[in-house]
Amino acid sequence: MKFASTTALLIAASFSMFSGLAQALPSDRNQPINVQADSAEMDDKRGVAIYRGDVIITQGTLKITGDTVTITLNQAGDIDVFTSVGKPAYYEQKPSENKDIVQAYGLTIQYFANNEKIIIIDQAKVIQQGNTFRGEKIIYDTQKQIVTAGRGKQGTISTPSPRINMVIQPKNKTEPAAP
Repeated sequence: MKFASTTALLIAASFSMFSGLAQALPSDRNQPINVQADSAEMDDKRGVAIYRGDVIITQGTLKITGDTVTITLNQAGDIDVFTSVGKPAYYEQKPSENKDIVQAYGLTIQYFANNEKIIIIDQAKVIQQGNTFRGEKIIYDTQKQIVTAGRGKQGTISTPSPRINMVIQPKNKTEPAAP
């Protein structure tokens, strides 16, 4: 019976920890959070929760996957850093009603809740409105919808790529009016 109460505690704690995670669509914050994993471990004293094994987290339009997902809480018990590790780890979310879903891939994805930034490290790729950004490290500001791509720290990148690669789609222009 101890296992059942521990599992219930982990699930309840997960819901409360993720409540501030989704910052794109206002409706995302009001959606239930679904966490699927093979195992879960929570250390209340350190403020850390670790989910392992084909982890899938969804809330509204937000979806995060990885082999291991670690959530670190700040002193107030709110989410501080959310880290997904996978081959690849994956993030997607719809930034607003009139925008396409943003997708991010990388071996490590870190979400910093206090400033709503995502850092994708190693084999990083972001797809935003048909544009593709690739590099060793990508920083994506979800509020401002700004992508910055560049080099990662030497020794932390499994596949070094000295240059970034961006594919930017042309904007659809309306036909000029006939004279």
